Amino acid sequence: MPIERRPLRDQIKREVLGRLRRGDFPAGQNINEGRLAGELGVSRTPLREALIALEIEGLIESQPGKGFRFAPVSPREYQELCPVVAALEALALESSDPAYLAETAPRLLAMATEFDASVASQAEIEERDDEWHDLLLGGCRNERVMDLLTTLKASLRRYVHLLIDDETEISRSAGEHRAIAEALIAGDTDAAVAALKANWTSGTDRMVEKLGEARE
Repeated sequence: MPIERRPLRDQIKREVLGRLRRGDFPAGQNINEGRLAGELGVSRTPLREALIALEIEGLIESQPGKGFRFAPVSPREYQELCPVVAALEALALESSDPAYLAETAPRLLAMATEFDASVASQAEIEERDDEWHDLLLGGCRNERVMDLLTTLKASLRRYVHLLIDDETEISRSAGEHRAIAEALIAGDTDAAVAALKANWTSGTDRMVEKLGEARE
């Protein structure tokens, strides 16, 4: 199979998105295209193409006469995004191949059990959480749902760094992951779906509180 070469704009987009998710760029901050292009070692043309793509996904905003800025975060946006992502992940789980879920559930449980003790850094926590959800939904047979999730979760991940170092939240998430996996092992898809929805929505109040603290 030939190796697919990713266009430069896609590589830039991925790098900017990774930095945004880590909290390297404060929400609402103006983007100095010349400086960012220099940091990335690219020209401004592919950088602008990448920024336009991120704008389409709602992660960046264009300002007439002022260029781009990173989209601000807000309690309202988070409260709107969480239930939508929860519903779509639940639909993806319901649309998954039952044989895949039965085969994957023990691995999901092992990963969830290891989560508390094994993660140490913000980047690793995000990586493990993404890996767990990707594995969970790897058997989804609805590609449109997965495409929608990719875009919406990118927006939601702008908020993750606000809670990522909260040990209570890490333990909560690990416990919810275990509950989902245990339900799948028991063959109770309905319980797994309910636990998955809770995994996305149970931290909403804490996040809203954090957003309020960040504004003070």
